[in-house]
Amino acid sequence: MLISAHTDPATRPGPWNQDPGWGRPVGQPLNALFAQMERMVLSMQDPDQGVKMGGQRLLITVIPHAVTGNDIVEWLIQKYCISEEEALHLGLLLLRHGYLYPLRAPCSLVLQLDGTLYRFQTPYFWTSTLWLATELDYAIYLAKKNMQKQGALANHEKEHYDQLHRKIGHTWDLVVMQAREQLRAAKQRKKGDRLVIACQEQTYWLVNRPPPGVPSVLEQGPERGACIVTRGQMTKNMDFYKWEIEYCRKALGRIRVKSSVCLEAYLKFSSQHGPHDPITSGCLPSNPWITDDDTYWAMNTSSVAVPTKLRVERWGFSFRELLEDPVGRAHFMDFLRKEFSAENLSFWEACEELRHGGQAQVPALADSVYQQFLAPGAARWVNIDSQTMELTLEGLCRPHRYVLDDAQMHIYMLMKKDSYPRFLKSDVYKALQAEAVIPPETKRRVFPFVWRPRHSSPRPALLPASASASASGDTAAAAHGPGGGDGEA
Repeated sequence: MLISAHTDPATRPGPWNQDPGWGRPVGQPLNALFAQMERMVLSMQDPDQGVKMGGQRLLITVIPHAVTGNDIVEWLIQKYCISEEEALHLGLLLLRHGYLYPLRAPCSLVLQLDGTLYRFQTPYFWTSTLWLATELDYAIYLAKKNMQKQGALANHEKEHYDQLHRKIGHTWDLVVMQAREQLRAAKQRKKGDRLVIACQEQTYWLVNRPPPGVPSVLEQGPERGACIVTRGQMTKNMDFYKWEIEYCRKALGRIRVKSSVCLEAYLKFSSQHGPHDPITSGCLPSNPWITDDDTYWAMNTSSVAVPTKLRVERWGFSFRELLEDPVGRAHFMDFLRKEFSAENLSFWEACEELRHGGQAQVPALADSVYQQFLAPGAARWVNIDSQTMELTLEGLCRPHRYVLDDAQMHIYMLMKKDSYPRFLKSDVYKALQAEAVIPPETKRRVFPFVWRPRHSSPRPALLPASASASASGDTAAAAHGPGGGDGEA
């Protein structure tokens, strides 16, 4: 279904009505709206049937893969057989949701019907795939902009800048350092790349931190007053009543949980995770944050031979706990090898490497994962349904770091519902619980009133040098006199 471009809410047919202030369908879920826009943007970037893109000169700088406002509107008219007014409104929606960004005047998200240059936003910055912007990132952006323009920020940006400076003042040195480092890295780029990145960043913050008076497209729903006004303008035809009946039916079938059930779930969670909380239950054999004993770090490293009993118990809390622990994932891999299904976990790990790897290696990694796990006759072929395979193959035509998310989720749910319960019931997991180590509590010294200067606990990254550090510390403590014992009985 095409996103409607009617500008008059009263004349629009069907149950969905436009918000007159912004143009987003009232009541339509955001995920469905983003999915429609992203399908449209992908078709616009098709090299054969998409919008004509090429190198465009902006003053004396050549910008690659740029399009003009005229080309965007003409393509929408020819593709969807709509009027020029509707095509302009549809292009404006894409621009205000951050799927396009202007190169000449990025401070205003307006689609011009002339030779104004625009570029398509990379999928990494799409609204549906990007996490919410943090205050720290916004503070770095404002600090960098303040350094570039020597304090000439907009009024609302100055207010945000002062508020963030008061709110996260304890980390402001980090903000300034990051801003200076980004400016230094930008000076080493070409002029065209600097211009593109600056416009891309400014458009991103216009979408995530809009100026005062501009509605945010990231809100989870329309304003209550706007919704009431729009309903008054709604034409009460057959489609309206069908939509009203369906809405009420979904509301009646919505799952609701009693407060007693919620409280019982919270109590169960607290009792289950209570022994694993170092603050409430303490650390064994000793607390490394307030003592010089680093045995706790050594017994909980990612490459320990025998894990502790608490660590093995956490693997039974959830499948995510098992995968996030390298030791648990290694034992789960051994179990899957015995069941001849280790390729599922290997495929999940390969998708994680693709997701968090370098941007330059994304095409090569995506092709390697496809050839190894998804291609016909692959050496370690994984079982994926046909619908997920079709979506994955379409995405591999233009690979990005999230192209295998659907296939990875399918394999993840397969392991969670099938392999993980059998692992918890297997003899392998029971043997791990039986062989797990229970650290003994470190004995207190006989004379606790004897004072000894405390030293900072070593971090896990400094474990290899802990032995030499503790030896030198004992030697120095012994040199202070008879009161500088080791403190352990």
